[in-house]
Amino acid sequence: MMSDTSAAQHYCVVFVTASSEAEATAIAQALVREKLAACISLTPIKSIYRWQDRIHAEPEWQLAIKTTQHRFEALQSRVLELHSYEVPEILAIPIQAGSAMYLNWMSANVEA
Repeated sequence: MMSDTSAAQHYCVVFVTASSEAEATAIAQALVREKLAACISLTPIKSIYRWQDRIHAEPEWQLAIKTTQHRFEALQSRVLELHSYEVPEILAIPIQAGSAMYLNWMSANVEA
């Protein structure tokens, strides 16, 4: 199986956490429906963080959003509209390499 390292640099995985499975699912469905993301994986997690001078340990849902770097700004704006948190986690990590077939599929399912 061939991998594409040069084209992969145009893609990223965006991590977002949500307070519940329902919120994570609603965000994921909107982003995929609006072609801001090709695929989103949802995983239950436990987050430990500082907020307003207190340490919190809370169950959350993490979204691993597969998209293009070109769509990041629009995706970020949409997440901010949909999200219940005052300061949601929105972190884009560039993809260094990936299956050419998968990257082509991503391109076909994310609106340019």
